[in-house]
Amino acid sequence: MSDIGDWFKNIPFITRYWFAGSIAVPLIGKLGLISPMYLVLWPEAFFHKFQIWRPITGTLYFPVGPGTGFLYLVNLYFLYQYSTRLETGAFDGRPADYMFMLLFNWICIVVSFLSCTHYTLLMIPLIMSVLYVWAQLNRDVVVSFWFGTRFKACYLPWVILGFNYIIGGSIVNELIGNLVGHLYFFLMFKYPMDLGGRSFLSTPQFLYQMLPNRRGGVSGFGVPPSRRPVPQEQPGGGGGRHAWGQGFRLGDD
Repeated sequence: MSDIGDWFKNIPFITRYWFAGSIAVPLIGKLGLISPMYLVLWPEAFFHKFQIWRPITGTLYFPVGPGTGFLYLVNLYFLYQYSTRLETGAFDGRPADYMFMLLFNWICIVVSFLSCTHYTLLMIPLIMSVLYVWAQLNRDVVVSFWFGTRFKACYLPWVILGFNYIIGGSIVNELIGNLVGHLYFFLMFKYPMDLGGRSFLSTPQFLYQMLPNRRGGVSGFGVPPSRRPVPQEQPGGGGGRHAWGQGFRLGDD
């Protein structure tokens, strides 16, 4: 038990609480302590019955059973791996910026599902949005997947989309997660840094007050591109692109 405790304490701060919540809330529903119907995002109850907790519990809850247990464990693994890699890599020492990314993605996902007429689960879309950002920051890194398949990290979100669909997931959940991740990556990195556009996203000051920047930590999982001036066009055309950073293969420690 001490080994498990030490491992849990070594998980980065934000990922640790997200990971713990994604275990605790499904366990509460599984044990029947709270009816699962009060944990999912149900737009009608959110708007008309003012059950404002649903967007939060709907992000942490997942129905665990014989038909969904494997899918749950796979996505819990993705949460741990890629949230840890982002928090200790591209966002190392900047917890406020990482929290802002999660909040931005979460709000976009919630808004996307509030027009639904049935209950929805938001765990997979948010995890996929984080995985998408990691894949873009490490797009040229070759990753290994099941059965020895190897490909560049930029294709990983789409491979997982197909994989989750095969084992019982929904294409809609994975697709919305990928699109939201792309929106954040484009507005935060691609448009202002590669295309010379204005910056539309910035971390609110209150998050810096709650989660001040710090030095130290574990890095090396990929870093965001540094801001640079738009280069002047050279004779003969041509151009370039950012090397978004280095990363680890799937399964590397």
